[in-house]
Amino acid sequence: MLLGIHDFLLITLDTLRYDVAQRGIQERKTPFLAELLPGGQWEMRHTPGSFTYAAHQAFFAGFLPTPITPGSHPRRFAARFPGSGTTTDQTLVFDTPDIVSGFAEAGYHTICIGGVGFFNKQSPLGNVLPSLFAESHWHPSMGVTDPHSTAHQVALAIDRLNAIPRQQRVFLFINISALHQPNCMFVPDATVDTPDTQLAALSYVDRHLPPLFETLQRRGPLFAILTSDHGTTYGEDGYSGHRLAHPIVWTVPYAEMTLAERRV
Repeated sequence: MLLGIHDFLLITLDTLRYDVAQRGIQERKTPFLAELLPGGQWEMRHTPGSFTYAAHQAFFAGFLPTPITPGSHPRRFAARFPGSGTTTDQTLVFDTPDIVSGFAEAGYHTICIGGVGFFNKQSPLGNVLPSLFAESHWHPSMGVTDPHSTAHQVALAIDRLNAIPRQQRVFLFINISALHQPNCMFVPDATVDTPDTQLAALSYVDRHLPPLFETLQRRGPLFAILTSDHGTTYGEDGYSGHRLAHPIVWTVPYAEMTLAERRV
């Protein structure tokens, strides 16, 4: 049983397309992720929501992206409700309305490091998701328009982790904003977002993730999930953006892994 022994990390790479994530591995633009991911590859899954708010509401209820193969796929986490066909004896089930409060009830300190607008706490709607956590953080420097957003998010996460006693287990959620539009700022002289500019943004994110994982693994063993909440279209079949039913939007990269503690 991982609960109570492992810290838990959930990273959503907001708006990251599956094909772009795969290119990152194949073109060696994401060397840290290539080493971190099981088998060095992303798993293809289907997201339960076509835009950030819907997807994260589902994630926090325990409905993570679903494997693309047909069949009933048992869920990793669940908030208990009658009639669930994907809750099995392998599912970590909480008697709470969401998994965040479930972890809290199990003694975890819950932390949200926000990114895109649904986590910016600047409106009632922007407070809905962050309010699930014991502590939540957002600043414009972590938002979609700052070219150093991931560096700022990781630095804050490390600072908060270092302030918490090692024996206190943590559920850490980070919504990485750099992949979201506008991501053309990661390619010099680019003015339009494309799969290539999103790949450049992903390469930037990859460079800033190692210190986060080093900090977490110094605390103890870690269970980590990395996923996109949804993809986005850049003109395919005439579509632009997301919150629409296109395969590029519904198909997302996903990975989960258990990592051992690393003592220094």
